Amino acid sequence: MSGKLRIPVLTVVLALFLLPLAAPAQAAQRPAVELSASQAGTGGSITVSGTGWRPRTLLMLLICGRATPGRGVIGGTNSCANGDGRAVTTGARGGFSRKLPVVEPPAPCPCVVHVAAVTGARADADAAFQVAGHAVEPLPAESAAGRLAVLSDTRLDGSSGVLTWFGAPPSRTLVFTVGNLGSTSVRNPVFQVGTAHGVFAPQWDEQQWRGTLAPGKKAQIKLPVELAAGAHGDYTVSLRYGGKVLAEQPWGVGRPWGVTLFWILLCLVVPAALFRAGLAVVDRVRPRRAGGVRHRGLPRPAFRLPWPTLRAPGPRAPDAGPATTSTLPWFTPHSGPGTAGRLSAPHDDSPTSPTTPTTKGPT
Repeated sequence: MSGKLRIPVLTVVLALFLLPLAAPAQAAQRPAVELSASQAGTGGSITVSGTGWRPRTLLMLLICGRATPGRGVIGGTNSCANGDGRAVTTGARGGFSRKLPVVEPPAPCPCVVHVAAVTGARADADAAFQVAGHAVEPLPAESAAGRLAVLSDTRLDGSSGVLTWFGAPPSRTLVFTVGNLGSTSVRNPVFQVGTAHGVFAPQWDEQQWRGTLAPGKKAQIKLPVELAAGAHGDYTVSLRYGGKVLAEQPWGVGRPWGVTLFWILLCLVVPAALFRAGLAVVDRVRPRRAGGVRHRGLPRPAFRLPWPTLRAPGPRAPDAGPATTSTLPWFTPHSGPGTAGRLSAPHDDSPTSPTTPTTKGPT
């Protein structure tokens, strides 16, 4: 065998050898659900097992009415027993096993056990189940007229502004492409856009697209989406038409940190203002100590000591009377200095010394 012929033969043999190994790997990528029993009555429980899911993904398990694995849940989550659902997280290989209580859904059977991914990209699977004793009604006939289907991945266009950072409602534009798979035209279709936060059911809002979509044609549609003021966290935007969910798009909304900054500043400014006002009130009402600084604006009383004015003696007039004796405030009038103006201490004017005794007798 030549070398040129050997290489193609080895390639074909290798492809035939790897084909059985690749087929199970591709099949494992599709989510699947299995039930421990296909029928049970209310009050009991069944075990729900799954394979082929994304690893470490949160799933929601529900019993839904008016649904089949082929058509899905026609009434949406409104046809499911949402209050008795169970949540489970897949393992490292994408498998799970969880017990689910059997309850009657709000819609009649046929029923399914509906498993859907809560986080990440959309993924769901249904398994047929019969609730014993629950009413059974035929499904509504599927319209053969205009049937719309999403032909491309949905996306959210737009960005948050400064006002959103301070708590304004976040808004985006849901963009997707739909095609008419029916035999008649669809004119002015009415879509339902729902927003769900976490594991809660979506809140639906009807929006009409103005236009006509002929059979076999496609068109790009843009619908506005808006959340409540101050909304933040992980949201899921769902698109529904004719009672069937066509697409889902995750939306991570950032926290409005401007509101948090406002409250922090408010908690700092208000106590500081109250503290300054309290200091001003205390400064007004507290009593003043003796010798302390008086309040501004109060007049200071004039205080003068009664000091006498001393004048130097001048020449007396010829017709003036006897000179008056000036007295100082710490002297009495009888103990003041004499008219002679003596400045020395008083002493005895006798010619003899007080130490020499004198004898008085006849001369």
